[in-house]
Amino acid sequence: MTRRLALLCALSLAVACQTENQPKTSEHADVEPVTQETSEASVEPKPVEPGEATDPMEALKLVVDTPEPKPIAQTEDTKEEKDIPKLKAQASQVGGLGLIGSGRGGGGVGYGHGVGSLGSRGTGARIGGRSLGDRISRSNNPDFVDYGTNPVVRAEVDRFATFAADVDNASYTMARRALNEGRMPHPSLVRVEEFVNAFPYNYGVAKDGPFAVHTEAAPSPFSTDPNTRILRVGVQARELEKKERGPVHLTFLVDVSGSMSRPDKLPLAQRALNHLLDNMRPEDSVAVVTYASSTKVVLPKTSLAQKERIKDAVDSLSAGGSTAMGEGLELAYREAAKNLQPGHVSRIIVLSDGDANVGSSSHDEILKRIRGYVQEGVTLSTVGFGMRSFKDPMMEQLANKGDGNYAYIDSFEEAKRFFGSELDGTLHVIAKDVKFQVEFHPEHVETYRIIGYENREVADKDFRNDAVDAGEVGPGHRVTALFEVKLKHREPAQFATVRIRHIEPGQTSAIESRYPLHLHRVRTTLGHASHELQFAVAVAGFAEILRKSPYAKDLSYDLVLEVAESSAGSSAKRRELVDLIKAAKRLDSQG
Repeated sequence: MTRRLALLCALSLAVACQTENQPKTSEHADVEPVTQETSEASVEPKPVEPGEATDPMEALKLVVDTPEPKPIAQTEDTKEEKDIPKLKAQASQVGGLGLIGSGRGGGGVGYGHGVGSLGSRGTGARIGGRSLGDRISRSNNPDFVDYGTNPVVRAEVDRFATFAADVDNASYTMARRALNEGRMPHPSLVRVEEFVNAFPYNYGVAKDGPFAVHTEAAPSPFSTDPNTRILRVGVQARELEKKERGPVHLTFLVDVSGSMSRPDKLPLAQRALNHLLDNMRPEDSVAVVTYASSTKVVLPKTSLAQKERIKDAVDSLSAGGSTAMGEGLELAYREAAKNLQPGHVSRIIVLSDGDANVGSSSHDEILKRIRGYVQEGVTLSTVGFGMRSFKDPMMEQLANKGDGNYAYIDSFEEAKRFFGSELDGTLHVIAKDVKFQVEFHPEHVETYRIIGYENREVADKDFRNDAVDAGEVGPGHRVTALFEVKLKHREPAQFATVRIRHIEPGQTSAIESRYPLHLHRVRTTLGHASHELQFAVAVAGFAEILRKSPYAKDLSYDLVLEVAESSAGSSAKRRELVDLIKAAKRLDSQG
């Protein structure tokens, strides 16, 4: 209780100090990237030499020059280090945030003053380990998968945090629906990165290349240790110019099984599709395929010049029968493959509750089929509807494997956002297989943990393995990742390097960009950080509480509410989070 009171008081004071010193906008892009094109998995960029603190009034403000990369051959020691499981790191931390066993396969030591070692988190937390079907069967709720919680990692044992980009926000939308309906969301439904990336952030535009990278850090509200910081890495994708947007060929794959008969399922899906059609261009085209007990091509490829004909086909759909999802996907892919042309987009959009109960309905069997079609150029996005019998894992992994995005639509307002204001990002891709790797320099960093991204983890050794699938980023998309970092010194030199690897559409070789972590503003209090960082921290803290993260032990609804209210401004979207925190606090207090 004493620790929690001290934390609340400290944060309240920090927030109160922000009025005069608050930056008007988030920071601009910190550095011009050093880029190199490579497809060699064995090349390891030489770590950047640390810089020095330059401003005596802001001891943590760093201005670091960008040296040219000097790739060196990867040594055997480096390879061995990369393969050491993070969870076998020896725990040795006093005060602040001790290493905590998550209860999902992790051993553990006490909060704040633990000395010991972590046990294995288990393959269930890694997307490349246990099969999806097995993870679902082991979950205490078959409709969601518990991917565990990322551990604290000692930088001297594993200095690399490697993960795939994720711009989905379905987890947040489903949680919002539950709270608005007076229910607490299931903890396994909550994916922190999807909460954080559900909100807009005022990042500067990308000028050269596909991305602009922004960094900022401040003391962590998760810990009272004076050396612990929350680090935000924000990536802004460039917008797509109209002349770059080629024709789009969509194949709607609509689940018309009996489970889709509820008003929040097929009827809402039909309204959503009609809104999408209103935002497409005459040179685009649409085909409609359905699946229930059997599959059917309701409408072959039809130009948007005949939009009313397409709308009639959508409006004619009705629900009934069981669910042969596997066969429906096969038929949709065959239909979509007819539209493969250079410079054109051919994408399947699956509208379903994710339930598959007839034919080749094994989740793993269905997922195995997708990769070949993706390599041919047909991508797949999923849009979820309804809550009763909704299968979140199936819909999320279909989109991940299909090189598309995953959305959950709980209202027509959400449909207008996904299929309206964010349509370009929904349908187009400017960077494929996007991977991030943050290297924490052990001479300056004691421990770190990435907050979220548990099911987007990529093995460190696979960062430059372009055969390993990763995330796709569309025009205008923002990707935000938060880290909690315990520094060895309160006034550190440059302590990390960010690398982004991606493949441009139509290309086969990857481009890698390196961004020495040029911390333009590292504040001594969270209250002096930008509203962008404060709000992202509030969102992440809220998600940590909802998913019952072991690292939320000393967080509270009041704490995240205070930070959210002070940084939300007049944004309706951000004010929505404030209301959801209040709703969750009320529901939680009722038991």
